[in-house]
Amino acid sequence: MPHRRRPSAPNVLSEFARYLRTETVGGMVLLAAAAVALVLANSPLSGFYTGVRDAVIGPHVLHLDLTVGEWAKDGLLAIFFFVAGLELKRELVLGELSDFKSALLPVIAAIGGMVVPALVALTIAWGDPRASAVWAVPVATDIAFALGVLALTGSGMPNSARVFLLSLAVVDDLGAILLIAVLFTSSFNLVAAGVAVLLLVGYWYLQRRRVTSAWIYVPLAIAVWVAVHSSGVHATLAGVALALLTRVRKDPYEKEAPALRLEHRLQPWSAAVAVPVFALFAAGVPIGAEVLGKLAGDRLVLAVFVGLVVGKFVGIAGTALLAVRLKVAVLPADLGKRDLAAVAVLGGVGFTVSLLIAELSLSGPDAELAKAGVLIASMVASLVAAGLLIRRGRAHRRNAAGDRPPGPR
Repeated sequence: MPHRRRPSAPNVLSEFARYLRTETVGGMVLLAAAAVALVLANSPLSGFYTGVRDAVIGPHVLHLDLTVGEWAKDGLLAIFFFVAGLELKRELVLGELSDFKSALLPVIAAIGGMVVPALVALTIAWGDPRASAVWAVPVATDIAFALGVLALTGSGMPNSARVFLLSLAVVDDLGAILLIAVLFTSSFNLVAAGVAVLLLVGYWYLQRRRVTSAWIYVPLAIAVWVAVHSSGVHATLAGVALALLTRVRKDPYEKEAPALRLEHRLQPWSAAVAVPVFALFAAGVPIGAEVLGKLAGDRLVLAVFVGLVVGKFVGIAGTALLAVRLKVAVLPADLGKRDLAAVAVLGGVGFTVSLLIAELSLSGPDAELAKAGVLIASMVASLVAAGLLIRRGRAHRRNAAGDRPPGPR
């Protein structure tokens, strides 16, 4: 009997990486990390948890003395934004968003999904001294958590639903980051911003010259991140900028384009390390008896909750359908109006950037109340969207099997 060779380590690692690339697994790891964070923050271990999260690491030079939580939020999350940006650019150049009207739909929906929640929150909190600060909290959609919920519950949904959500969330987060830069950046370092632009031009030039060496790109990418961070702008913007400058069309002699190659290499790191570690430190919101007692009657909490759960849905679905009706944009061929509505509910998963804005715009007990409102709204939006996505997925599977159509479009 011939001797069978055991799988080599590289094959095992490759299989593990392929496993991590499946979005269902990534979503499960992400949600598990968020659950662990929530338990730790509301348990006897809360002191240990906050101590680790708030521990400062890094040199003071270039303002790199960040807490562990800030490294996860600004550093590790930049990897996720880079991977998401690579996929977005591929869709814009080669995929479903290559048509102008198709690409315009998620942009319009993202704008509506920022303006309407802000107006809803401002209306509810009108007359409250905190109204001028709370309106910005519900403007953002958490791209990582929203995609995680879609991956777990929307297996029967068409791929265009994921592309729409990804595009919407990236535009939404960019808008929120710009909002932070305008409203909450105490100082803007023009020199650092200029250095970041020059480094990005250098990256673009190297892509044009078909340079492929990681020994050049890795230090350059780190330098871009440091420059963007030092400028005072949210550092995750570096990941999006680098991704949008990466080449997505392959040359005849290449097996795959740089964007696809980088996406395959970094996706496992993003799914297994960057996003879960970020969630572990971002989701630890303490919800004590005092906070719970104020949730029902506090207008600040109500403004955040309604802004995310209702305002996001109305803003995203309403503006998208209005744009389609006015023939400004078009729905993907396989994405119905009910599908769009289900995905729009996911826009209410504010989490990351909403928590950040709450910390920047409010302080003390008000900040804790706003963060509790974000957390509860994100949970409600996730559960409602999950139910809708499961139902729509079943309808699409029945339609594919030829039983009956998935319902009116």
